[in-house]
Formats: sequence, structure tokens, C-alpha cells
Amino acid sequence: MLVSGLVTLILALLGTPLFAVIAANALIQLHAADYDVTLMFIEMVRLAKMPMLLPIPLFTFAGYVLARSQAPKRLVRVSRALFGWMPGGLAVVCILACSIFTAFTGASGVTIVALGGLLYPALIQEKYNPRFSLGLMTTAGSLGILFAPSLPLILYGIVAEVSVDDLFRAGFLPGILMLVLIAVYSSIRAIRFQVPRPPFNAKELCSAVIDARYELPLPLLILAGIYSGTIAISEAAVFSAFLVLFVEMVLYKDISIGQLAGIMRKSMILVGAILIIMGCSLAYTNCLLDAEVPMKILDIIQAHISSRFTFLLLLNVFLLIVGCMLDIFSALIVVIPLILPIAREFGIDPIHLGIIFLTNLNIGYMTPPVGLNLFIASLRFKKSIVDLYVSTIPFLLIMLLALILVTYIPWISLFWIR
Repeated sequence: MLVSGLVTLILALLGTPLFAVIAANALIQLHAADYDVTLMFIEMVRLAKMPMLLPIPLFTFAGYVLARSQAPKRLVRVSRALFGWMPGGLAVVCILACSIFTAFTGASGVTIVALGGLLYPALIQEKYNPRFSLGLMTTAGSLGILFAPSLPLILYGIVAEVSVDDLFRAGFLPGILMLVLIAVYSSIRAIRFQVPRPPFNAKELCSAVIDARYELPLPLLILAGIYSGTIAISEAAVFSAFLVLFVEMVLYKDISIGQLAGIMRKSMILVGAILIIMGCSLAYTNCLLDAEVPMKILDIIQAHISSRFTFLLLLNVFLLIVGCMLDIFSALIVVIPLILPIAREFGIDPIHLGIIFLTNLNIGYMTPPVGLNLFIASLRFKKSIVDLYVSTIPFLLIMLLALILVTYIPWISLFWIR
């Protein structure tokens, strides 16, 4: 165990990709436990044959195509024309645009990089406080994780062996709750900053809608199909990839055939990393299950904790720490098999647990000292990490309030699936 930890630490400090670090750690642990290391590759083959894995590469590819096109600019223009007249209108635009974009890409870092250069200067230009603007963009980068077709939701469904369709429905109200809380706070701050509000311009709205006429129906069609139960998640993934490709290559011509190979390569690198992380982690998890590690943890917890309320509180603290230390894909695959049996003993619905889990990891992206979004935003906006810590504190408190509500009011998550 000590050798494994040292190797993992050294590889991480040398800048080795996380999937390679996890693979090395899994191999060492399997060998130390006298397991056949081919178990890891058996898990990868098993994963590759799972029908539920199909949506991951398709949704990832669709998200990368959108990121490479002019879709973000058209989306922001429509949102601005629609909500710009409200108190905090541009802040609301940031929240909506980032949440939709993150839902499709599944990676908040991509959202900050893709939309940050467009929205952050606009916030400063319209007299929003620079610190507020920095905190808003850093927070908004992860707000779409609970909305379909988010990759983390799909991964949780695969690892926990629960319905991804149910997870998509369960994430809707908690996701809306977070958006509303952040939007209300932003509007209050905008009034205090005395941000000027441009009058509603119907002509600009019509022009923006016409400009984005092929893209605006995409999320509506896909989300309506998923939330209504009309189409399955795998069908939605195929539908999404085909429509996005057709719209951006044929109708808008933003993406050329020459660019397509590079987009495919980058998107599949992410997918490949996810598969390696899943295969390695699940193989090592099988070792932990064989050693009855979850049951031993459960015995310890039951010896000291009898209250469901206390367990949920400690679970949130643990997951917040995990969320700021690991990327979301690794955290999902490594931690879920350990937590799920324990949560079931306390009567926590697996679907509700998934929403709690992802809400925590969402917050973990922006939790000091090592939340991933803090460092991405620091690089993107050329600000010190200390500035990011200070800027995100109000938003972090709001997100923690949302987490408390989601954790202790299961109805918010389970309303549409019961």
C-alpha cells in the first residue's frame, strides 16, 4: 500500500495523465493482492460490450463539435436578447449558456475555456464587479452536470447499475434549484452594482433567433425526448450526434471535413481515458469487494453512527473533499462501489444518492484549495489562485445551501420518478 501511494504521488507530481496514474496504481494493488493483473483488461472488455456505454462517445463527440463551432456565440446572443433587459440579465445569460454547454460536453473546464473569453469581458464591459464576474464564470462552468445528457449522470448509472433515464429526470429539479439560487443572487448583486439594463429589443431577438434557428431546437428536442420517456438514452445519443454534425457541417458550415478528424481525435481521447479509468478502477474495486472492505467500513460506521441525518452530513463532507481532489470521472468510479452498499443500509435511494453525489462533485470543482475549476479559471482569465478563492466564496455558500436542500429533501430528486 505504501509503495502504491508513493508511486501514485510521484507519477502525479511528474504530470502523468490521471488515467495512467490510476492504471499504475491498480496494477500494483492487484499484484500485491495476488490477483491476476489481466482482471483489469477483462473489465475493459466487459465495459466495451455494455450497451449503456454507447452514449458516452456520441454525446462527447457532439459536445466537442459544438465547442469548435460558432454555436457558443449564437447561443449567447439569443440568451442576451432574451434576458439582457432583466436585473442581472447578462449574469443570467452566463448561467444558462454555461449550464447548457456543460450538459452537452460533460466537462466544466471545457465550458470555462470555450465561453469564458466571450462572457467574462462582456460582464466587465457592462460594469459588473470584476470579482463577482470571476466567481460567476468559475461557478457557472459546472452548473450543467445534473442536466441530460451529462456524462457524469450516465457514468453513475453504469457504475451503480441504475436507470440512466431515471437519473436524467431526477437531476432536473436539483439542477434548476441551483440555477435559480445563483440567478437570484446575481440579480441582487447587479442591482447593487447599478448595472445598466438595455431595453428589450424585439428586432435583435428575432435576428438572434433566426441566426441560431437550426441550433435552438437541438437541446429542446433531445431533452423533451429524454424527460418524456419517448426515446431511450442510447437513441438520444445517436440523434444528438447526427443532428449536431448535420447542423454544424451542412447548414452552418462552421466545421469542415478537414477539422472533423481532429475533433474526433480529441473527443475520443477523453472517452479512452474514461474507459481506462473505469476498467482499472472497477478491477481494483472487485478486489475491495472480495476483501469485504465496504462491509468493514459499514461495521465501523454502524458502531459510531446510528442517525441517517448524521451519515448524510458526513457523506457530504467526504464527497466535497473527494470532489476537490479528484476529477469527476475518477471520483465516480472509485468511490461509488464503496459508498453505495453503505447508503442502502441507511435506506437512501440509489437515484437520490446519485444526485447527492454529483451535486457534491459539482461543488468540489470550485472548492479550495485544489478545485479543478479554480485552476482552469486562473489560467483562462490570468488571475491569481487567491483571487479565485475569494471570488467564489459567495457562490460556494449558495451551492452548499442547494446541497443541503437536495440532501435532506429527497422529493426534489425523486419527484419525477415516483
